[in-house]
Amino acid sequence: MFKPRYLFLAIASCALVSLSSCTGGTPTKEDLSALTTNSTPQVTETSSHSSHNHQAKININNGILSELDKLEAKLGVPALSNKIQASRPYASTQDLVAKKVISQGQFDEIKDMVTVEDVVLTGEAKDVDYMTKLGLMKGHLFVAKELLDQNQPKQAEPHIGHPVEEIYVDVEEQLNERKVKEFKTELITLQDLVKSSPKSAQIKTNFTNSLQAVDGAIAALPKEELAKPAFVLQVVNGLLDAANSEYGAAVAKGKITAPIEYQDSRGFVFYANDLYKTISSQVTKDSPEAHKAIDTALAELIKVWPAAIPPAQAVKTPEDVTKLIKTIEENSQKAREKTSTKAQV
Repeated sequence: MFKPRYLFLAIASCALVSLSSCTGGTPTKEDLSALTTNSTPQVTETSSHSSHNHQAKININNGILSELDKLEAKLGVPALSNKIQASRPYASTQDLVAKKVISQGQFDEIKDMVTVEDVVLTGEAKDVDYMTKLGLMKGHLFVAKELLDQNQPKQAEPHIGHPVEEIYVDVEEQLNERKVKEFKTELITLQDLVKSSPKSAQIKTNFTNSLQAVDGAIAALPKEELAKPAFVLQVVNGLLDAANSEYGAAVAKGKITAPIEYQDSRGFVFYANDLYKTISSQVTKDSPEAHKAIDTALAELIKVWPAAIPPAQAVKTPEDVTKLIKTIEENSQKAREKTSTKAQV
């Protein structure tokens, strides 16, 4: 049975970090008074740039599985992500103990990682969130195309389904705000066609239309923002953070035990790499050392996923992948700071 893993997507790391200026200033927050919607406090955060100085807390009421997987990995509790989802809603984080999802001792280990507060994004942070969600869609479709080209429609079908079943619902409000033409129907039609007629020649046309629809949604963002290294690097790191969680869920005892999660992470990393190429020349010019570190780490990261069909043995451990992604994140921050400083001069 399909398990939704992006029910209410509040994208990992980049979009929901503590927001601050690239010059390292104090985070700007507006309307910090608690709002109540379905008993869930909301905090509005605005920012011109995002910082990676702090990792976002995971909202246990609407966090996606790839975020909840971080808690599972921290505690080493099998299927904890699904248990957290099944016991929603939570009035407070302590409800994880009250509802017997985890023990008090386990809660003490993760209490600083979790929250029940929603962060309402505005400004550039909202655009980063929007672009990252669409980037996840692109990653899923990237892998689906690979699998279809390899005559693997059954493996491809979940990755066509994920964008519409997991992500679209969470990005729909932003699509409407930006006056983007609805393309949920296009994705559903493609998924149904792959399920019912996997050898149909129509699949190629529908797939092209679906990709063009996602690209059209991305094009709703200002061109100058899409060309700005500080903006793109935040999206790249959001995609890599999601990939990191998925890869961690895919590997057990050195083996790839969850092919779908392996494939998800492959798609996210490959699209993140493609995105970085669009601004790499500017990063090289502004911050050559940071570019070299990012480029080298991305090249190593790509090797972790040698093909869409996973190898039995993992190429690298989840810990190795985390180190590479941390290197990219740290140097992205350096590059954003350099870019910001030059822009102010």
